[in-house]
Amino acid sequence: MHHGAPTAEFLGLTFNLANILMITVTSVIVFIIAVLATRNLSMKPTGMQNFLEWVMDFVKNIIKSNMDWKTGGRFHVLGLTLIMYIFVANMLGLPFSVVIDGELWWKSPTADPVVTLTLATMVVALSHYYGIKLHGFGHYAKGFVTPMWFLFPLKIIEEFANTLTLGLRLYGNIFAGEILLGLLAGGLATGVGGTIAAIIPTIAWQGFSIFVGAIQAFIFTMLTMVYMAHKVSHDH
Repeated sequence: MHHGAPTAEFLGLTFNLANILMITVTSVIVFIIAVLATRNLSMKPTGMQNFLEWVMDFVKNIIKSNMDWKTGGRFHVLGLTLIMYIFVANMLGLPFSVVIDGELWWKSPTADPVVTLTLATMVVALSHYYGIKLHGFGHYAKGFVTPMWFLFPLKIIEEFANTLTLGLRLYGNIFAGEILLGLLAGGLATGVGGTIAAIIPTIAWQGFSIFVGAIQAFIFTMLTMVYMAHKVSHDH
């Protein structure tokens, strides 16, 4: 069940070509959805415009549940991008996978810890950036030694823990789902008996994986706004 990743060397660095391909495909799909949804805007939205406005309202409610809209409104586009990008990324590996010469080319990009931890690092870094931007470095830094200075090491550890848990939670759920789908798909290829035994669990797990992918996109976006609220709130 384990397949290698296609790689290429450039300037002494090793690049995962499958990750580059799937990240690009995900970005293109999200871009196409955004274009289709905003191509013919109307006062009475229908079709794709109605869907995108629903997603925008959904993300707006996530933000408002964590901070006031005056402060959190600046993160609306970030939340919208994250929830759409992660959901599409989670879905790509569900219908099928493509293996060429023992190398896995088509998969969910979020089934790779490098991708999910990069997203998590970006979110945590942005939370620090906006914390400093809105409060100033001096006031922001006080949050790490308040209420007691000796809690500073614990707060540093907390930042690393937030990054790891945010990224690994997403990776673990998507990767585990794809592994199980691969095992079930292997049963489909073991003859008539194996096909009959595996087809119903495969369909059921496909449906459950869609649910898990949607929930994980929501959780990642929700936690992003929680971290943002913690850094930019006035009591930090």
